[in-house]
Amino acid sequence: MESEERQKAWLSKLQKCIALSTTKAELECNSSWKSSSFHSRSKYIDVRYHLICDALDAKLLELTKVHTDDNGADMMTNVVPRGKFETCYGSGKINQAGIDHYNKLINALLAKGIEPYVTLYHWDLPQALEDKYKGWLSPSIIKDFAAYAEICFQKFGDRVKHWITFNEPHTFAMMGYDLGLEAPARCSILLHQLCRNGNSATEPYIVAHNVLNSHAIVADIYRRKYKKIQGGSIGISLDVIWFESATNPLVFGDYPTSMRSRVGNRLPRFSKSQASLLKGSLDFVGINHYTTFYAMHNTSNILGVLLHDYIADSGAFTLRKLKANSLWLYIVPHGMRSIMNYIKHKYGNPLVIVTENGMDDPNDPFISIKDALKDEKRIKYHNDYLINLLASITDDGCNVKGYFVWSLLDNWEWQSGFTSRFGLYFIDYKDNLKRYPKQSVEWFK
Repeated sequence: MESEERQKAWLSKLQKCIALSTTKAELECNSSWKSSSFHSRSKYIDVRYHLICDALDAKLLELTKVHTDDNGADMMTNVVPRGKFETCYGSGKINQAGIDHYNKLINALLAKGIEPYVTLYHWDLPQALEDKYKGWLSPSIIKDFAAYAEICFQKFGDRVKHWITFNEPHTFAMMGYDLGLEAPARCSILLHQLCRNGNSATEPYIVAHNVLNSHAIVADIYRRKYKKIQGGSIGISLDVIWFESATNPLVFGDYPTSMRSRVGNRLPRFSKSQASLLKGSLDFVGINHYTTFYAMHNTSNILGVLLHDYIADSGAFTLRKLKANSLWLYIVPHGMRSIMNYIKHKYGNPLVIVTENGMDDPNDPFISIKDALKDEKRIKYHNDYLINLLASITDDGCNVKGYFVWSLLDNWEWQSGFTSRFGLYFIDYKDNLKRYPKQSVEWFK
């Protein structure tokens, strides 16, 4: 009993939050503020519903009674549709309708006492930049991304106090440029036959390199020009899977020695000035953690090794255990504690915010809404992961400030479309997108 009371006391101090990607929710909204992104041309898109076109469900957030909440907004396509800003690095115009939309969204959250954490890039690149210079494959994007970020600091920074530059850069580099399963669907033709263009051996590294340099430039701009005036902080959200035995550049300014040894000349190099900007460019580290794999040496991916595939470079084969609905999501709660301790000991115990954690159920058309709201498995998932997160704080001394649940609503899950339900609120896709609270909502209250 004493242990339970102790857990409740500590959890009450932890900022418990709910995450929602407006990239996913806004993708097919037909509104004046919505502009074309490279996802609009993706052959993998399965979007039939307009979840959030005019405002986030701020009332649902208020009713859920979490301490702070995340507006995981991707705004680049809607703020600068051409990807450039005329007074900065090229010719283009700000989309005032997009600015107005996000102002309305931010103000609605604040009016409900909800503090937004805003993500500048959640995989939604303006199509114009993909057409002009292949988007993240070109270093030209660094200046354009910096110009866009500065617009956001100027327009929203008086109210937004927490900025996240990128969401899961590793995932969009791998899925978009090695496996070809996300926009812009590039990969080596011999390795992944769905693709018609790309190089899985080099392009994921080029993309990741340009992303890291973009983050460093943007963090430097914010710290020099806006942080003192606006009183905010800036970080990045990294997808972290714990690997049991069977993030170097952002802290140390370079890739790990083991990575450079394995990848060789295919891995880009940082200049001295780039390394200097990159090193220590985080006010906090955002960690997206869902699952844990068991890893062992892999000698079977012969084609991948011969073609220097990005995934084959890891030299690992993964084994998994109890799963949720998604093929990649295995439920291993102790991985949360292991990750926090690894970050503490490897990187000097930086401030950490768990920016995503959750599990999904299948979108089963044969069960009633009443039964779909009974999400005991989700409740147990969050309970067990939070207990391990709590232990990392109270017993191990890890510097963790906040925890974001993924997600507020059932939403579009990239190539999985609407076949997967991560939300605390059930969305009825057959009846005007009505919202119903699952049992987990009451549990989180």
